[in-house]
Amino acid sequence: MKAKLKDWSVAGYNFNLDRLLRSVNTALTGEAKFQFLHDKSAEEIQDGLKRANKHIDRCLNMIGGRLGLDHDQVLFGRFAIPVMVRYLDQRSGQMNEQERDKLLFWFVQAGMWGRFSGSVESSIDQDLAALEGPDGGLDKLLEQLRLWHGSLRVEPGHFTGWSLGARFYPVLYLLTRMGEAKDWGSGLPLKAGMLGKMSSLEVHHIFPKSQLYKRDFKRAEVNALANFCFLTKDTNLVISDRLPEGYFPEVEKAHPGALASQWIPADPALWKMDRFRDFLEVRKELLAAEVNTRMEALLHGDNRWLSGAPTPAPSRDLPIGGIASEEEEDELEAVNDWIESQGHPRGVLAFDCADPESGVQKAVFDLAWPNGIQEELSQPVALLLNEGSDVIAIANQAGYRCFVSVPEFKRYVQTEILAREEPA
Repeated sequence: MKAKLKDWSVAGYNFNLDRLLRSVNTALTGEAKFQFLHDKSAEEIQDGLKRANKHIDRCLNMIGGRLGLDHDQVLFGRFAIPVMVRYLDQRSGQMNEQERDKLLFWFVQAGMWGRFSGSVESSIDQDLAALEGPDGGLDKLLEQLRLWHGSLRVEPGHFTGWSLGARFYPVLYLLTRMGEAKDWGSGLPLKAGMLGKMSSLEVHHIFPKSQLYKRDFKRAEVNALANFCFLTKDTNLVISDRLPEGYFPEVEKAHPGALASQWIPADPALWKMDRFRDFLEVRKELLAAEVNTRMEALLHGDNRWLSGAPTPAPSRDLPIGGIASEEEEDELEAVNDWIESQGHPRGVLAFDCADPESGVQKAVFDLAWPNGIQEELSQPVALLLNEGSDVIAIANQAGYRCFVSVPEFKRYVQTEILAREEPA
């Protein structure tokens, strides 16, 4: 199992034993709870592991290849994969394009609406049940998701979130990879597999952070999803902290259509700093329309799943929190590397704390161990860097022990988890 986890890590996906075992369990027993593995023989579990590994590989190839979600930070709805594993294990023969895309449509929708952000086992069990019996299958799975959530159509307000942990951050990445989004420096499509260190994709603040903070915009506005796009590292460095009204005309002259390919409003008046909030609202409309177009493409004309009254978007006043910069993300990844070197599991980056019944996202914790660092033996822990008291309060109410600095967190691990004396 550890060897397979390492293979996926090298490919950019950081699975843990829990998620792998969930898939072994669903393939072998059709159940989410681990107790159903207890009466299985070693040979049966070995066979289940072999089947689960094969199907997870297939899922990741489909998710990375068709949706462009090619690394762990954008792999949302991870607990949808055990359900997909069960579906693939129960069917025979090759899937056609329509069936594959319908399965991926369900995966994206489950991720967008937080299907597995509440009670994981009960949600997985409900979805596994929808696959069973003569009337079970993808249609029943999708109908169950729609009954649980409501309309599966995206509205502009769903892009109101902020930070790299917002639920629609992977959706923005998906649009960039699936569509014809172009780099503003080279004009080339931002497809997977671009070669060279300077061609790796980076988050770009369309209106630069430094300029927005100078004008007293709040952190949630500066790091709003609608102020994000993805560019190559080289282009990001060249643009630096210039204002859109300065560099947008240059981009459009050098690469006509490149701005529109990244869902930039066409009205130059919206490119000015004093229209920043208006820019965000118009771009959210463009992004929502693009998501729905991409979802319709996955359904190949069977758009009944996108019908119904729109689901209200979350309040813009929600204290989401989360990772606000790549520098912060690097700091958290270093913490994960450190704790792994101490013999303990990596935490969940940008952990989605949601209402257990509705799946509505309440907050994003920068780095979290929802089952404790010593799983099931110690209390849940969250490392919250540069967060407000509102996010910390949500974590405390959810039963998490919170730390607001890396040294403070490491002292806790050394003195209470590793039973070491506090360093001088």
